[in-house]
Amino acid sequence: MVWFLRHANLADVWRQVRQARVHLLLVAFVIVVTTYWARAVRWRYLLAPIGPTRFRSVFRCTVVGFAALGLLPLRAGDALRAYLVARREGLSLSAVFATIVAERVLDLIAVLGLLAAYLSVAADVSGLSPAQVRLVELFGVAALALAILLWVLASHPDRLHALALSVTRFLPPKVGHRVAVMAQAFSLGLAVARRPRQLVPAVMWSFVVWILGAAEVWAVTVAFGMALPFAGSFLVQALLVVGVAVPTPGGVGSYHEAYRFAMTTFFEAPNDRAIAAAIVVHAMSFLPVIVAGLIIMAQDGLSLGRLKELAREAPQEGVGANQ
Repeated sequence: MVWFLRHANLADVWRQVRQARVHLLLVAFVIVVTTYWARAVRWRYLLAPIGPTRFRSVFRCTVVGFAALGLLPLRAGDALRAYLVARREGLSLSAVFATIVAERVLDLIAVLGLLAAYLSVAADVSGLSPAQVRLVELFGVAALALAILLWVLASHPDRLHALALSVTRFLPPKVGHRVAVMAQAFSLGLAVARRPRQLVPAVMWSFVVWILGAAEVWAVTVAFGMALPFAGSFLVQALLVVGVAVPTPGGVGSYHEAYRFAMTTFFEAPNDRAIAAAIVVHAMSFLPVIVAGLIIMAQDGLSLGRLKELAREAPQEGVGANQ
């Protein structure tokens, strides 16, 4: 945060926040809510090969998990989300956690795909330098490589089990067997890659999720009077993904700096205005889901302390469930 605010005029930042167009911020809020609904829809497609799930349960666990991402360090919300769904829907924890990994792969494919679309279509293709053309090609290859990796891991659960057994032969027999069984369950959790009926909608919903995310960024940016083509939000969003990957609760600081850097470097936005918008974009992305998650936690009798305990218990539960 110190780095992010190093050149800020805080009085001007506050003035920019007060002058933001409220109706566009309300549009951004509606988009954020819709994004979590879309995430729950996609997750059910990924979970379908493992077993039946209820939308209400998946949606509530999605909200609590993303709230935990904003409150707890080290992305504990991902493990927590898998744990809650596995427990409430009676599914294998290792298999459910594999769907979280599949989500991340699909997220990267969507983000890289949208960024490549911006660089190759929204930008003037004829004006791209050879280095930019190679960058577009690199994004396409990376997305394809991720898709192939997901399919390979999912296609051979028995081979993955045998490989894990061979790798773990140096461990105590009981521990090695547990690891091998978990590896097999993990591969089964990626079974959606072998089922086009679920995989195709999951990929489509991944693009919906990230187009909605880009729309939120675009709406807030325009609310602050900065020029940003809608396709340009794909570039900003890709940098925000890098920012949120820094393991601070909710990406505080790194997320803000990623937005400020994107807007001032690529779209010539004034520094204080970009800082003001970064604060609001971050708040819009995290505060609604944190508030909703705390409400659901209160309804389910969960405290923040209990969430921390569950996040720690999840790996042990995964081992025990697959013995």
